Amino acid sequence: MSTGLWQEKDLHFVWHPFTHLKYAETPINIVRSEGSYYFDEQGNKYIDGISSWWVNLHGHSHPYIAKKVFEQLSTNAHSIFSGFTHPAAIELAERLLNHLPDNLAKVFYSDNGSTSVEVALKMALQYWHNQDKAKTNIIAFENAYHGDTFGSMSVGARNAFNNAFSPLLFGVLRLPVPDNENIDAVKQTLLNHIKAGNVCAFIFEPLVLGAGGSMQMYDAALLDELLAICKQHNVITVADEVMTGFGRTGKFFATDYLGNKPDIICLSKGITGGVMPLGVTACAQFIYDAYISDDKHKTFFHGHSYTANPTACAAALASMDLMEKQETWNNIQQIAAAHTSFKEEIKTHPNIISVRNLGTIIAIEIKTPEESGYLNNLAEKISAYFIQRGILLRPLGNVLYILPPYCISKTDLTYIYTCIENFLTKH
Repeated sequence: MSTGLWQEKDLHFVWHPFTHLKYAETPINIVRSEGSYYFDEQGNKYIDGISSWWVNLHGHSHPYIAKKVFEQLSTNAHSIFSGFTHPAAIELAERLLNHLPDNLAKVFYSDNGSTSVEVALKMALQYWHNQDKAKTNIIAFENAYHGDTFGSMSVGARNAFNNAFSPLLFGVLRLPVPDNENIDAVKQTLLNHIKAGNVCAFIFEPLVLGAGGSMQMYDAALLDELLAICKQHNVITVADEVMTGFGRTGKFFATDYLGNKPDIICLSKGITGGVMPLGVTACAQFIYDAYISDDKHKTFFHGHSYTANPTACAAALASMDLMEKQETWNNIQQIAAAHTSFKEEIKTHPNIISVRNLGTIIAIEIKTPEESGYLNNLAEKISAYFIQRGILLRPLGNVLYILPPYCISKTDLTYIYTCIENFLTKH
């Protein structure tokens, strides 16, 4: 089928996410991917600079993950997970808990990042409900983004992502993201929220606020101070590591930077190496224990048809095998070092507001006449400029970021940096 016909059919039948429909550009038809590259049907190659929406850790069409997925498809592609289990789910839970903080003890499976957060919120709320305690208030950061289901939208900031649904979302107590100047005020606000009563949980994106905060970064020591207050006042802490997990920040999990460990951690995106959808919500034993009762009403009534899908678990186990190889961590360290060096080169550029990096993430906030934010019109110009040069970057408004697969070559990373410098000069 010709390129034009494929694209005509796409425009006729398909509704793409996060796309302004009236001015939507014709999508590029990708027919093959390998390593750090996409290939369209005309043979054009594109460097994937954002890991296909932050999910692809080890490179596209990775032969080892493909082999393990094929083996699983040939034995047990899917099985119900209520009243049944299977080896891949058991092994994955055990291996994840070996890398997660020691206080976490149980793994609950779902389908994606939003549902992993939804599960965490329901776990925390019902934890108190099962003890006949009316604790329903949730604390979250300003500019947070936690997903697109109703609970995850509620704990996210009110913005373009959820304005249409705002009247239907439950209220949340907000905290400014801490920095060295406001930390005392933020701690006092947190204490005021807690002292007002009925606080169930504090949910946060550790160290990096993704889509909502446009890769806003903050210090682990400051987050530790907030978590210490929560622990002192018996507030459940929930880390949304959907984006930051599996090496993105330079450690296996962003919470590895923290002294105070969360009671619940949400995982998805990179968990399967970008091959299959899968969500995980890991919790501490005391939360699980609140559901052990003769009263059937205290059951956690949550589940998905594809909960712990064996094929997805097999992909995750293969990705874990790769994550546990020193080569992967060497690649992570090389990307982190390259980002740091590039930041030093461009940080004084007159067209930049700020540049920030952590691990394999670097974000550049570009000056524009408009206010910084997701709807900033510079986004379309950035995307078009880099696609024309064979690079996939999907900016958050006027914030251009790189978050590449760990297998990206030094040559490709340098090429992306060069194109960014050229864009900044022409902008």
